[in-house]
Amino acid sequence: MTSSVHAGMRLAMKTTLRFLLAAAVFLGFLAVAGCHSYRVDTTVENRTGKPIKLLEVDYPTASFGAGLLDSGAVYSYRMQFRNSGPLKVTYTAEDGHPVSIDGPNVAEKQEGHLQIVLLPDGKAEFHPELTPAP
Repeated sequence: MTSSVHAGMRLAMKTTLRFLLAAAVFLGFLAVAGCHSYRVDTTVENRTGKPIKLLEVDYPTASFGAGLLDSGAVYSYRMQFRNSGPLKVTYTAEDGHPVSIDGPNVAEKQEGHLQIVLLPDGKAEFHPELTPAP
């Protein structure tokens, strides 16, 4: 083979590799753009009238919390449900007594907003604005 044939083959291979690389990058962008992350924006409001300690919100496969939440304070967190099951809120009241409150059931792939309002005497209100369970 002549050197011009080799040069032509190299040029064809480079062009093919560039095309394949560009196609792979394009497909990668499509895959990322097509992903949808299901999120639930959550707020926990302390309306107990006193500060609380060791706040924890348990949801299927995960949890979040705060060490201290003053009276009247609001704590915000973004959750993602990776399984179905109940919510549970626990905290330590100012007098040192543990409080545990069962919440509603949630399902994987739900999204929206959830407001949790902590009330006096170990009570709470849950105000979910979530998409229906799939």
